[in-house]
Amino acid sequence: MLHLLSLHYTASEQQAEPFVRDHVAYLERHHEDGTFLISGQTVPTSLGGVIIARDVDRPTIERIAAQDPFVLNDVAEYTITTITPGRMHPDLTRVLGIGDPHGRAGHGRHKPVPASWMCAAGPGERCVRSQMSLLS
Repeated sequence: MLHLLSLHYTASEQQAEPFVRDHVAYLERHHEDGTFLISGQTVPTSLGGVIIARDVDRPTIERIAAQDPFVLNDVAEYTITTITPGRMHPDLTRVLGIGDPHGRAGHGRHKPVPASWMCAAGPGERCVRSQMSLLS
């Protein structure tokens, strides 16, 4: 499972400044353990930042986000969007260890995308989670 974490300042950047060192240590810890794939500031920086996380469920990523020193010190908050990958660049399939080198989920010698990640619904159709199938 992938998650897009959007960090939004609830205070000024100046009020967040005393917590930057601890926030960076928090980011480094989760990059080192493999949970965070990408993190960075928005442009302009006054908006906050973005993180792409993987391999944890929704409750876990919510707990991780709540541990950010910016959140703990009431200078920022997260909006979390959980993503179920359908198509992706071949380079990402190798990084994430899912799909095949041609971007087709569930094929090739890489670990297949779990059925719970995929939905066969077409445009304008609802995805019924109990009736999932891998896309070809």
